[in-house]
Amino acid sequence: MVREDKSTWKANYFVKIEKLFDTYTRCFVVCADNVGSLQMQQIRMSLRGKAEVLMGKNTMMRKAIRGMLDKHPELEKILPCVVGNIGFVFTSEDLNEIRDLLLDNKVKAPARAGAIAPVNVTIPAQNTGLGPEKTSFFQALSIPTKIARGTIEIISDVPLIAVGDKVGMSEATLLNMLNISPFSYGLVVENVYDNGSIFSPKVLDITDDDLKATFMEGVANVAAVSLEIGYPTMASAPHSMVNGLKNLMGLAAVTEITFEAAEKLKAYLADPSAFAVAAAPAAGAAAPAAAAAKVEEPEEESDDDMGLDLFG
Repeated sequence: MVREDKSTWKANYFVKIEKLFDTYTRCFVVCADNVGSLQMQQIRMSLRGKAEVLMGKNTMMRKAIRGMLDKHPELEKILPCVVGNIGFVFTSEDLNEIRDLLLDNKVKAPARAGAIAPVNVTIPAQNTGLGPEKTSFFQALSIPTKIARGTIEIISDVPLIAVGDKVGMSEATLLNMLNISPFSYGLVVENVYDNGSIFSPKVLDITDDDLKATFMEGVANVAAVSLEIGYPTMASAPHSMVNGLKNLMGLAAVTEITFEAAEKLKAYLADPSAFAVAAAPAAGAAAPAAAAAKVEEPEEESDDDMGLDLFG
């Protein structure tokens, strides 16, 4: 097979990247540090039919994207992301599904001196199988050991490397001696491009429950501020009505004024013993059900107040 010349290869690359951006409106910007050719081939195979991977030199990627700005001006937002050893994963499938496939295609790797640790590394308590002559090596790294049956035994778990630390020669040697491969490498999603928007992959982890909780927290804040400054809003109106009814009930309790909602209150105040007799058996029978309802549906505890009937 005749290898195409460099200019032809570049022209075909520009055609390919333009075709991909014309076909897909979504892609991942991924980092390919420490990913070998064999692992990349396995990743492409796992994504076949679901996504397409495009790697290349940053200068060529930028030049190709700038050449498409007349047709796709929104691609200008991708240019700042083309930094380092990056590539694109184009897809029309569910973004979470494709991201999970990328995360599944990771390969364990030993710690090499000078590498930046992507995770915390802890040496577990174990019998190393190494002879006593290696004791000084462990002592230099402040790892507590003892000699058991003629071999070195690590007494307790020892944090060795923290995230972001540069792996030293001693740490790398120790991990290799213990046959520990603490790191795993694969394509790492750094940014997500979706219909002209660039955002962090953390956004993909947001659920409907998270959105609902955030919205309700905002509603509660609006209601609290509105009640404090006396400015009525839709969020504070139910609370204002309940508070107003409570004030009216309190006024009716100390005056001759009465209305339908206050009649039961006045009856209780006139004959407290009747209330005690009626409340005792009702409380005993309803206690288990009330406890279960409180555990399962805590939001129901203020329903009576919102219904504006404090004694219904």
